[in-house]
Amino acid sequence: MKKLSIILFSVMLTLSLLVTPAGAAVMSLEAGTYSGNGEGMNGTIEVKVTVAKDEITNIEVVSENETDGMTDAVFEKIPEDILAYQSLAVDAVSGATFASKGLLAAVTDALKKAGADVDFLKNKKIEKKAAKKIEDRTTNVVVIGGGNAGLAAAVTASDQGADVILLEKMPMLGGNSIRAGGAYNAVDPERQKEQGIEDSVERHFYHTYTGGDKEGKIKLIYTLVDNANKGIDWLESMGMGFEDEIFTVLGALWPRSHAPSEPVGNGFINTMRDQAEKNGVEILLNTKAEELITEDGRVVGVKASTEDGNFEIRASQGVVMAAGGFAANVEMRKKYNPLLDEKTKTTNHPGATGDGIVMAEKVDADLVGMEYIQSLPLGDPKTGSLKGWAGMSVENYIFVNKNGERFVSESDRRDVMTNALIDQPDSFMYIVCDAHSMPAGSKNSFNETIEELVAKGKTLKAMTIKGLAEKMNVDPEAFAQTIEKYNKAVETGDDEFGKTLFDKKLNKPPYYASPRVPTAHHTMGGIKINSDTQVIDTDGNVIPGFFAAGEVTGGIHGTNRLGGNALPDTIVFGRIAGEAVVKNSPAEIK
Repeated sequence: MKKLSIILFSVMLTLSLLVTPAGAAVMSLEAGTYSGNGEGMNGTIEVKVTVAKDEITNIEVVSENETDGMTDAVFEKIPEDILAYQSLAVDAVSGATFASKGLLAAVTDALKKAGADVDFLKNKKIEKKAAKKIEDRTTNVVVIGGGNAGLAAAVTASDQGADVILLEKMPMLGGNSIRAGGAYNAVDPERQKEQGIEDSVERHFYHTYTGGDKEGKIKLIYTLVDNANKGIDWLESMGMGFEDEIFTVLGALWPRSHAPSEPVGNGFINTMRDQAEKNGVEILLNTKAEELITEDGRVVGVKASTEDGNFEIRASQGVVMAAGGFAANVEMRKKYNPLLDEKTKTTNHPGATGDGIVMAEKVDADLVGMEYIQSLPLGDPKTGSLKGWAGMSVENYIFVNKNGERFVSESDRRDVMTNALIDQPDSFMYIVCDAHSMPAGSKNSFNETIEELVAKGKTLKAMTIKGLAEKMNVDPEAFAQTIEKYNKAVETGDDEFGKTLFDKKLNKPPYYASPRVPTAHHTMGGIKINSDTQVIDTDGNVIPGFFAAGEVTGGIHGTNRLGGNALPDTIVFGRIAGEAVVKNSPAEIK
């Protein structure tokens, strides 16, 4: 178990003012403390709920195994709201639906034991305060978005002496960055040399440029690949750790992917959040940027809203847009690629809805490559999530369809692999690996042990190839021939599908198979920028005071993003934006 957390919330007398009179009259409970359980994303959530005769007085989260950073707000806000409103009709936390449902189920379980009228509590209306005008603010720099790019910009600008306010519409920092597997591509002579890997900035440029069908802007690509390793140095200087072993994440085309020491994207977010707080950056969660403020053609601030009201922030230096992409916005996806409709799930967090692109368009920013939306062949069949599968480096797993056969090179481009998967029966496959890739106790890129994956039914396990075929419900003979052919290709380097990256044969039990489907993943298009992250308008001119970084921008990856290139994109251009917003400002920092 990841951790045991004890979180206590007590009802203060003033909170009783928020309870509707009907609620006070109907509530009838057997005073005492009761235990309850519910199922979250990663296991059981256990609570203890204390009640008096006519109110819920305390909620204690005894244990949970959800993802740090992504679900912290669940265990703060939901108990707080239940106590404040004396109701179970409270909102789930955006971006953490499964954890929210699991916690509410656990509290409901406990309240049933206390004799509560659960149906009443679930349907009890909550009377919230009407929104009001909040006092306007002034600062040097406003950053919109609390993922990697936004935090990198905020830290860098504050390092330059700027006063920075960061707005994040979700209840937690991280965006898509914290959901990522953590793979970070960079040419790293010191680490790569230890493994006998030859690489160069020029080779990384070539892979990125040609991997995007030469549609990416040359200067932007070179800026990315030339500064990627400097981004690692910068993160390490703030205390973030990276593993020494270089690997090849799916679709990276070359072994230059770095794994963070802290699971998934947590290390990036935690490291930069801590530094931002040390630098005095003011981080406003649950605060949505609604509209950019312009004067005489210059972006000078932001109109924002919270649950409590609306306000403006004036930024003397400028605004950095880092609000992410739009893969979670079905209508926007369909506008640019009609094939990615409601039937296609997404790996993205629910806040990735393209708000920043819409705001930028309204101040005449140009857009580029909006039709280039990347799907992955790695989605959970039920949720679309990237989590839940066994296998690490491309060299040590294969893709197998419902006929027990391979159908594509596992070292190919992501769009090639996804399109090949779409053409398979039911657009469904298994990722197959063995104990070479996932020895006992090992974890995947999402901090899930192989034992947990098997126990949850996310991954099938067998001690023989035939036994695995039976669990996969594929033809055992066809599957055995597939494994035999692949192992022969590992020996000779001559693969029928053109795979070029190999390590070990698939011959070490136990064997594993994880079901996967296509899922919408990364939007390569967005706001047009130059290599200084200045936003370009539809006439080709710089928009003064306006900068952008991360997935909200376009023009870097072309038609297809290499696996492992997203995180360096956010760090490299986030840092540039944080420096540029200060350097290019007409106002002096006070």
